[in-house]
Amino acid sequence: MVAQGEAHPYVPQDLKLPDFVPIFLSQSHIVGVYGLSSFLVVLFMWILSGFVPKISKTDRVLMCWWIFTGLTHMVLEGYFVFTPDFYKKTTPVYLAEVWKEYSKGDSRYVGRNSGVVSVEGITAVIEGPACLLAVYAIAAKKSYRHVLQIAICLGQLYGTAVYFITAILEGDNFAASPFYYYAYYVFANHFWVWIPTLIVIHCWKKICAAVKVHEQKTKTR
Repeated sequence: MVAQGEAHPYVPQDLKLPDFVPIFLSQSHIVGVYGLSSFLVVLFMWILSGFVPKISKTDRVLMCWWIFTGLTHMVLEGYFVFTPDFYKKTTPVYLAEVWKEYSKGDSRYVGRNSGVVSVEGITAVIEGPACLLAVYAIAAKKSYRHVLQIAICLGQLYGTAVYFITAILEGDNFAASPFYYYAYYVFANHFWVWIPTLIVIHCWKKICAAVKVHEQKTKTR
C-alpha cells in the first residue's frame, strides 16, 4: 500500500496536493495501453469505412481521425474534467494514472487550473460528440459534413491556442523536466495544431468548389 500524502513529482514543488498518491503504473504501461487502444480504434474505423460505398481514401482517413480524437476528448479528457480527485486514487485506475503521468509535462492538470479545466470541459462535452457526428456525416455524405468539420477544427485550434498562450502568460514552467515538456506538453498536443489546419483547408476547398458549381448552374438557367 502506497502511503498517502507523499511528496509529488510536479513543478512547482510547493504545489499543494493534499492526499496525493504516487503513480502505480509505469510510463511504458500507460503510454503503451493508450497507443495500442488508439491503434485498434483507428484500425477498426479504417476497416469499417471500407464498407461505405463510393467513399474516397481521404474521407476514410478523416473518419479515422474523427473517431480517434472524438473518443480521446470524451473518454480521456472527460474523465479529467469530471474526476477532480484523480490524483488521490489509491488503486491503479488507468485513466487517473494517465493524468498523473501527463501532469509531469503540465502540472496545471493535477493542480486543477481553472483555464485548463474550462478548455477541457468544452472539448469533452461539445467537441467530443461533434467529432463522432462528423464520422456519421462523412459516412452518410451529409451536406453539412464540411461545415461541421471546419467548426470542430476551429474549436480545437482555439482551445489549443488558449492552452499554449495561457501557459506562456503564466510563466511556462509546469514541466518536471525538458523530456516531459517536449514529450507531453509539445509533442502530444502538436497533432491538434497541424491536423485541424489541414482539415480546414481541405473542407474550405470543397465548400468553395461546391459554391462555384452551384453559381455556374444558376447562371446557365
